[in-house]
This record gives sequence, C-alpha cells and structure tokens, in this order.
Amino acid sequence: MNEQPEKKLDAGIVAQLFVEHAEELRRFLIGILRDHNTAADVLQITFAKAIERGHTAREETLKGWLFRVAYNEAIVVKRKQAVQNRAAGVIAAAGEPPSPGPETRMVRIEDVERVRKALDTLPPEQRQVVRMRMYDEKKFIDIAAELGLPLGTVLTRMQAGLKKLRKALDP
Repeated sequence: MNEQPEKKLDAGIVAQLFVEHAEELRRFLIGILRDHNTAADVLQITFAKAIERGHTAREETLKGWLFRVAYNEAIVVKRKQAVQNRAAGVIAAAGEPPSPGPETRMVRIEDVERVRKALDTLPPEQRQVVRMRMYDEKKFIDIAAELGLPLGTVLTRMQAGLKKLRKALDP
C-alpha cells in the first residue's frame, strides 16, 4: 500500500497569513455575525481550515480563499443560531401547560384504578411481564434474562397482555 503523507499548508505560511489578514477578517466577521466572541470563534475555525485545506488554494488567491472560508463558516453559525432561536421561540410560545384541575386529577385516579383492575384479570405470566415492563421500566431482554425465558416468549406475553388490556379498557 502506497500511502501519501497528508498534505497541509505550511505553518509558517499560515502564521504569515494570520499576521497579515486576521484583523481584517475579524472585522469582516463581526460585520456578519454582530458578536465579537462568535467572530473570534469563526476566525479560529477559518485558520484551522487554512492549515487543513489551504494547500488546495493557489498562493496568489489565499487571501480571497480565507475570506470565502470565513464567510461560509459565518453563514453556518448564523443558520445554527436561527434554528436555535426558532426552537426557543416555539418553546416560549408553548408556555407553561395549565395545571390540571380537580376533575382532571379525579379522572386520572379513576383511570389508574381501571388499569389496575384490568391488569388483575390477565393471566399471571402476562401480568408479570406487563408489570415488569410498565412499572419497573425494564427492557424486554432484561425481563427475559430475569425470568429465564426466551426473548420471543416475553414479547409474545407482552403483546397478548396488551391486547387483552386494550379490550378490557375500551369503553
């Protein structure tokens, strides 16, 4: 296998580019991003990319290449911020869910009691699997190991138990 060494732009060239263009790039990025800290982060990313991929640009176009990379990275950051802002807006618009009133709590208590009674009507092996899964929040593979049963048997018991529960709980 003939592996070629990974090409990177010479560190001396990158250092020289930084000295010559970092301040101008920083101001450019602040203009786009409107935030000094984010601009500094994007500037750092830009020069990291210069080290990694700067060798692909022609030497006489490196300044333009740096500005293009900085611009593209700034746009990526702005898009991420926009997504975060939209998500925050959706969450804020949703607000606090209203607290349930006494009638809602009463209905919930009655529902829980109906489910308990329906569970008691299941055959013991189905009831055991359903309880371990629903109340103990165990995974099926753990239930199978604990009961010494094949996974398929546990899944079949769960499915049969849920089917009977649906039938018993349908109004």
